[in-house]
Amino acid sequence: GRLVRVLVDEELGAGLYRVSWDGRDERGEEVSSGVYCYRIVSGGFSEAKKVVFLK
Repeated sequence: GRLVRVLVDEELGAGLYRVSWDGRDERGEEVSSGVYCYRIVSGGFSEAKKVVFLK
C-alpha cells in the first residue's frame, strides 16, 4: 500500500474533534473504490483500522 493522504498533521488542544475524508488523494484526485487503512495517533494512543470506500 501507499500513503493516500494526511488529513491532520498538527498538535491540537484537548477537546473533541471530527475529521472527514472527501475521497481524494494528496493531489486532489478522486481515489478508486476499495478498502483503505487509516491510523489515528493521539498522545500515547495509536489505532489502525480499515474502511470500505465506495463511489
